[in-house]
Amino acid sequence: MKVLKIISAICLFAVLSACASGDISTRRTEAYSIAYKAGFSPFKLRSQLFGFNGFYKQGKESRYPVVYIEGDGFAWIDRYTISPNPTPRNPLALKLAVQDSGTTIFYLARPCQYVDLKKEPYCKNAYWTNARFAAEVIDSFDQAFTLIKKKTKNEGFHLVGFSGGGAIATLLAAKRTDIKSIRTIAGNLDHVSLNAYRKVSALNGSLNPMNIVGDIQAIPQIHYSGSEDKVVPQWIATNFLRKANNANCMSTHLVSGAAHMQGWEEAWSLLHRQYPEC
Repeated sequence: MKVLKIISAICLFAVLSACASGDISTRRTEAYSIAYKAGFSPFKLRSQLFGFNGFYKQGKESRYPVVYIEGDGFAWIDRYTISPNPTPRNPLALKLAVQDSGTTIFYLARPCQYVDLKKEPYCKNAYWTNARFAAEVIDSFDQAFTLIKKKTKNEGFHLVGFSGGGAIATLLAAKRTDIKSIRTIAGNLDHVSLNAYRKVSALNGSLNPMNIVGDIQAIPQIHYSGSEDKVVPQWIATNFLRKANNANCMSTHLVSGAAHMQGWEEAWSLLHRQYPEC
């Protein structure tokens, strides 16, 4: 009986492992399917620490490509359990990127998403939990953008960031001089206040966009919030703009009926054509 129990346990573990592996494979397959159907091609970049995966479509003119930055992905299984792999189950930024009618569009996943984690020595789970916006993460994005610029010979970038990707976009813009505009969708622009409000652990290893708002206030920006978003409420974007105090370049836009992960695909079919201006 003990032997049978041990064998059963081993079999159950194998099945669960296969399911977990298959789930990651399914996530990758879904992303590639979304991209290929829209005529996007895959690409990979290597920063000093991380490998980046993404998709792009490139037209004849690529002076200012639009770069979409993914959200935090599958970071937590539940409130107390860290996910073993942050690859998104719903790659919303990718779904928005493929709607963009612009000439040249890039989609960039976050570090440790869509990669073989066994081959990424720096992919510790801190980089999709408390250190998701760490200085070295922003430096890695900076390196990735420099590589894209070198390859495409463009002059600058328009940034679109979903959720945590919105934080990345703003923090990255503070490091570069070639960012032409920023648009965030349910952007986590003040994780310190947000996590305190939600009574969850602080992201102690991360930079906070609220601290660099003065460095980017002259860059044209629109920060979109969903009226039904309980994850990143509208007041986050409102407080961000209030601190910047530059209504000439920065604005918020409330999308009626949109929640954190719902409603954006429908809204973005029109909203993506609206670029911020000063």
